[in-house]
Amino acid sequence: MINFTRFFAVVKARNLEFFRDKSSLGWNLFFPVLLLAGFSLVFSGEGKPAYQVGVINLEQVESPFIQTRYIDFINYDVLEQAKTKLEQHKIDLAIDFSQQTYWLNENSPSSYLVEKIFLGEHNNFTREVTQGRQIRYVDWVLPGILGMNMMFSCLFGVGYVIVRYRKNHVLKRLKATPLTALEFVSAQLVSRMFIVIFMSSVVYTGCNFMFDFYMLGSYFDLLVVGMLGAFSLLSMGLLVASRSKSEELIGGLLNLTSWPMMVLSGVWFSLESAPDFVKTLADFLPLTHIVTGARKIITEGASLADISYHLSVLGIMSTIFLLLGAYFFSWNTER
Repeated sequence: MINFTRFFAVVKARNLEFFRDKSSLGWNLFFPVLLLAGFSLVFSGEGKPAYQVGVINLEQVESPFIQTRYIDFINYDVLEQAKTKLEQHKIDLAIDFSQQTYWLNENSPSSYLVEKIFLGEHNNFTREVTQGRQIRYVDWVLPGILGMNMMFSCLFGVGYVIVRYRKNHVLKRLKATPLTALEFVSAQLVSRMFIVIFMSSVVYTGCNFMFDFYMLGSYFDLLVVGMLGAFSLLSMGLLVASRSKSEELIGGLLNLTSWPMMVLSGVWFSLESAPDFVKTLADFLPLTHIVTGARKIITEGASLADISYHLSVLGIMSTIFLLLGAYFFSWNTER
């Protein structure tokens, strides 16, 4: 049974410890902002090496237009998906040959040019117009950067701190108090959860004024993904630090845990064209489901029901990490 007086005392102490550490606070605030600013600068510009045209049931189409050089033709089975991509400027034209209808984005210069090329081959199609705002790379990479920042904050904020407490015999002293392991661990998780969500919200809000991020979904749904994802990463950090007594060892273990997630979780690039074994491996990493779920909410307007698979996996991972971390948790430096 948790004594909430002791529980909230530990939560308050941990929060004060974090916010009084100006260097750590500054790093959590400015590091993701600098990354976003850098990517916005590097990937700004409108240039494309080729036009892209979405075609409904491409494999069934026979048309000279399909042979046009310097145009990439992408197959879509569902018209609405192609229109969504067109609205987001990811393709320049959407064509349904069976209905003799094409759609263009009147806000896109590329749509205008591809339409002129298309009409040179087919001038009897019905013309439909749509509008939409372009998804920039900075909009696409935003969930990855916030997720990566959350990952480091969760893993090192719990794992490294617990090992430091253990090495400095703080845990040994706490063990002599009425504070139970459940109260201490729960307080650490709640404290870091509050810090991570608060800092992520501040960073997102501040950057939104500078970059005017694309957002189709619900901020509440995004918050749910963030909280569940943070809890999963916190539980993982607790598991990694449950027995370690060396700061050098825990640093290596946390890097070993975080770097595969940074590379394989779709933070910087899409995994759609990756080999199947890479996708399978990525599915075992919690950051993959955090980034994918948040990205679908932001760029596709997905609801919680649409990303229920990712939420379920995060919930299962959180339960496993938490149970194993609590089982192996040790107060003392002795193994």
